[in-house]
Amino acid sequence: MASSSKANLAEQDEGEEAEEIEHFNDFTLASSWERFISEIEATCRQWLADGPKRLLEKGAVHLDSSDNIYKVKSELKNAAKIYSMEYYFEISGKIADWNCTLHDLQLCFGVKEFLVISPQSASGVVLDAPEATKLLSAVSIALANCSSLWPAFVPVHDPSRKAFIGIQNMGTIFTRRFEADRIGSQVPIKFMHLEGLYELFVSKFAYCMSDHSMHLFRVHLLMKLTYQTLSNDEDNYDDIQEADTENAESETSPGCGNPNRKHWDDDCPWNEWYSAEDPVMRFDLVVTWSEKVVESSLEMAEMENASPHEAEKWILAPNLYPNLSKGDRIGFASQLHLLVNALEMSFEAPFIEDFVSVENPGSDNLESTMVIPPPTVLDRVLKDLFLEDPQLPDFAKDEHKSSRAIKGAPVESLFVQFCLHSLWFGNCNIRAIAVLWIEFVQEIRWHWEESQPLPKIPANGSIDLATCLINQKLQMLAICIGKKRELNEEFEDCIGTKDDASANMEKMQEVNKVGDESSSFHARSQAFDEKRDSLLTPEGFNGSKTVESKFSANAQDVHSSDKSTLDSIRRGSAGPVGSMKLLKLCQSLHAPFTQSAPLMTEDMHEERLRAIETFGFSFLERETLSSDMSAFKAANPGAVFEDFIRWYSPRDWENDESEAKGPSTDLTEGMNVDWPPQGRLSRRMSESGNFWRKIWDEAPILPASEQKPLLDPNREGEKILHYLETMQPHQLLEQMVCSAFRASADTLNQTNYGSLKEMDTKMDQLYLTMASTLRPLQVNLLSNTSDTIEDLQRLCVVFEHVEKLLILAASLHRRFRQVPRISEAIFSNYYNFYLPTMGIGLADVDTQKEFDMKLQLSQNERQVVSNMFTPPTANQSWRKVLSMGNHLNGHEPILREIIFSMHDNASDNHYASSSHRDYQQDTETYRMYTCGTSNDLRVALSIISYD
Repeated sequence: MASSSKANLAEQDEGEEAEEIEHFNDFTLASSWERFISEIEATCRQWLADGPKRLLEKGAVHLDSSDNIYKVKSELKNAAKIYSMEYYFEISGKIADWNCTLHDLQLCFGVKEFLVISPQSASGVVLDAPEATKLLSAVSIALANCSSLWPAFVPVHDPSRKAFIGIQNMGTIFTRRFEADRIGSQVPIKFMHLEGLYELFVSKFAYCMSDHSMHLFRVHLLMKLTYQTLSNDEDNYDDIQEADTENAESETSPGCGNPNRKHWDDDCPWNEWYSAEDPVMRFDLVVTWSEKVVESSLEMAEMENASPHEAEKWILAPNLYPNLSKGDRIGFASQLHLLVNALEMSFEAPFIEDFVSVENPGSDNLESTMVIPPPTVLDRVLKDLFLEDPQLPDFAKDEHKSSRAIKGAPVESLFVQFCLHSLWFGNCNIRAIAVLWIEFVQEIRWHWEESQPLPKIPANGSIDLATCLINQKLQMLAICIGKKRELNEEFEDCIGTKDDASANMEKMQEVNKVGDESSSFHARSQAFDEKRDSLLTPEGFNGSKTVESKFSANAQDVHSSDKSTLDSIRRGSAGPVGSMKLLKLCQSLHAPFTQSAPLMTEDMHEERLRAIETFGFSFLERETLSSDMSAFKAANPGAVFEDFIRWYSPRDWENDESEAKGPSTDLTEGMNVDWPPQGRLSRRMSESGNFWRKIWDEAPILPASEQKPLLDPNREGEKILHYLETMQPHQLLEQMVCSAFRASADTLNQTNYGSLKEMDTKMDQLYLTMASTLRPLQVNLLSNTSDTIEDLQRLCVVFEHVEKLLILAASLHRRFRQVPRISEAIFSNYYNFYLPTMGIGLADVDTQKEFDMKLQLSQNERQVVSNMFTPPTANQSWRKVLSMGNHLNGHEPILREIIFSMHDNASDNHYASSSHRDYQQDTETYRMYTCGTSNDLRVALSIISYD
């Protein structure tokens, strides 16, 4: 048994040895550091084999700070420490310009793809210098084994210094070494100026520190300066300081006025309701000089005094506020959302007063969550609503073509102004709306009872049925108040002139014994209603130009005498109707003055249609027809029913030409007049018991001026007030929502934002979306369980997106009116950036990604942008000490970036003698990148050395 087991063990050992030989990894003599190098090498070989496209498929991460840079990551372990190695690469073969978004190490050292190896620690840097050198050596050995030319970097020192050391195998006898560090404060004065930075670079390759100022070195130089306009906060701070100074001076000098500080949107249409934060925080102007060859420090001093206008490129970069895409901004959209919430709550009570009364069962909840503004605020709102304006605004001004598809009202109308005030009254809660509405209706009743005209209501005497019902009612009430005022004035005039009229009659009798009773009657009639009556004068028969007196004693013509008698009792005539004659008398048919058809609101039209469907006619139609018949009888004495039909409804009179008689000459001999007219009534008018003939028989002979008005202003006015006082809350809120959405959009539509086609398209889409979403509210199909509330809340989100875009468009247009290409380009880029978020609420928008855009300016656009850098005020000059050159209107650059480089031919340097190969290419042997201001300086140096 023992021998057999030993044999099995021997066979097993031999199998393991064979397996080890087959997969030989000899680590018997390898240290942990060598195994670490081998692990780095294996990872690099895998990345080299995969290539950029394969790495993208395996999940390479895109850097948000750059458009074209990706990275892959691998963890490496050495003893007790864990390191992270990252490979950064680009998928495009195009060399990026430093005006593009580059990685920090690409900008510092001019590399394209590179490795970064760092410890996985809180600081992420190697604090021990020997460890950093050893780590860099390990990566260098691994890359050399892979025949890779990737540069490798190790972060060192304190993280705030952004310090790196690095190395790159050039594939030749040369090696490039990298080093970067930063001075965070107390920058030496020498390095604040270009001359000092130039001497710092030259000192890296000059043989001694004393001769570099005496020698000429051909140094290549690229410079980029970044200027920044003042932010709105800084502008506001300076304005406040200046205002305080001016106020102190004005206190000592009476009569010296201090104008109020203007906000950026003071003249924008929405400013009446809220002040919007300027979405543009500031602008960065990047000024780039083309590559220059500098041979002395004196040239650098001259360059420091050069104007930015001499630069090759100007690139403008807008900085928008980070919260532009968030939903925490106050505007129409935020208040409309609150109004929709109030609409949803309006179904909880049957009357408006229930939301104010303490007896309401839900009043405790309302009282704790909804605040009513103090009486002073309420009085101020009512005064603004009912302030009489001597000149009515143009209600159709700047109205969008699709605005009337929404059943609201014009922006300047009384009810819409109430709706807009409600949006900001008590934060638009249902209790505040109820309080404001009750006071609003009481104020309207006061205007009615005192016969005072309603403000903000057009006085054209018409009702716009395309508007909401409340606006129609207010237009009707304004007409009733006007009629009521006319009746009151006429009544007062009649009482005041009663005695004067009798005295005038006595004087007239003394002057003229033959009193003209018809003239007296006409004077009284004309005083009542001058527009609805006319002076009764005898007409010349058959178009005669001769006018005869009514009391002419000429009796040679019997017909003329009869005609004068008829004319003397004709009242309310507007004149003859062409050549039409009466059937029974050879007299011209006169058109009467009639009362205007009574105005009706939408609900009155619906009531009329229901009456016609039920009874075949409505009460209003009967009254109107009777009034017209009475006026016709008064204007045409002796007329019959058939005459009225011929004038009023010609289609119900059938002419019969075959039975027409020849000209009658009984009383008109030699006149050749076709009389009497031939024809008959239509079938429906000749039926027995005809409704029209019955009204004709009952209609009295009265001109329109003596008839009872078809529109009773007192009755209709009280009906309107009853409607306003008793309407249900949800009916009020439905009309308020429609009117508020339309008014808010109409207000924003008045904004001047130039020729931005994307904004025009968005506004058109907004109106169409509102029209379709608000349609259920316009036809009274809403209920407390309806899905329309959710649709309205989504509409608020859409409105909010459009509102924010429009405010940005207005801000850009105001700045670049003279060069609209800039505003159009910036807005178009932001629109494309913002478009993917427009389908979701702003509260859910991912704000991690920031808008980044750079726009190159043309020569004719530079002056406009330069004017944005206004000379600093006294306060700004005290706060900033100018330490660098290249000022732009008194502003120093906030960032100065310079790339110094020294090019050399490898065959001409002292390293070439020991090489067996000939390198004739021009090589960048020294490179230094500097970045900073007077208080901050970062320097990155790369040097090619001989191995």
